[in-house]
Amino acid sequence: MPGGELDCVFCRIIQGEVEAALVYEDDTYVAFMDIRPINPGHILVLPKVHRETVFDMAPEETGALFAQAARLAVAVKEALGADGINIGQNNGRAAQQIVPHVHVHVIPRYVDDSPAGRWPSRKAVPLTDLEGLAQEIRASV
Repeated sequence: MPGGELDCVFCRIIQGEVEAALVYEDDTYVAFMDIRPINPGHILVLPKVHRETVFDMAPEETGALFAQAARLAVAVKEALGADGINIGQNNGRAAQQIVPHVHVHVIPRYVDDSPAGRWPSRKAVPLTDLEGLAQEIRASV
């Protein structure tokens, strides 16, 4: 069964037990807004089947996950008028993976979002605000 880890917040989102601003869903993947985005429109793309890291996935599963992330990156860029996109993925605590369910970050970037050359600071965003952005991105998928 997809999203089978009871203590995994992402599995609980997939099962509908925790609210999220959904951007995309099919039988295999889900994408939703990051609740502490680096920039507005920052989404997470993940498989519904619980896998902790890419090391727990077959190469073709990893490739399919990144293909889905690339497809959704186009929608994020178009919907939000971003100048660029960062696509990132962390594996393990040492790599700053916070939630132990493999996921890919798709982060819209703008020419003026980091004048000092550093990542913009993450900010908590209310779910209602995230829903509006999710709707804009869904319209471009």
